[in-house]
Amino acid sequence: MTMAFGDHGDMQRAMEMLDEVKESIINAYEIRTSLSRAKLSHLMDSETWMNANKAIELGFADDVLKDDKRGSSNEAFAFSAKAAQVSLMNKLSKPATKVHKDSPAKAAVINKPEVQADATPADEVGTPIKDLDKRLSLLK
Repeated sequence: MTMAFGDHGDMQRAMEMLDEVKESIINAYEIRTSLSRAKLSHLMDSETWMNANKAIELGFADDVLKDDKRGSSNEAFAFSAKAAQVSLMNKLSKPATKVHKDSPAKAAVINKPEVQADATPADEVGTPIKDLDKRLSLLK
């Protein structure tokens, strides 16, 4: 990460410097792990975070320092901010379910955004669909 001020030439130099730094990091990771340059680049672009067990599994670390005061977990996971954002967007993009105020057991799936935008607050449960649609648009 960096910060740059100036004209397009200054911005271009900053981008070139960041590209060189990324290539240096990929070189080090490639030597350390058995992962391809493309996979390493993808992990970096996705801002992937992982726990110690996942880091060992992928070759980024050798061992986990043990803390006898705490129980250890054998679970390995990786977190990608970009993947989480895409997953959220996919969930928000799915058709909304509208519960009828007369009978909560009856639910109708609303497939058209124009129907969602016209829904009245009295017919909705929780956050109004039009507000969710507005938030989705802001996220995009």
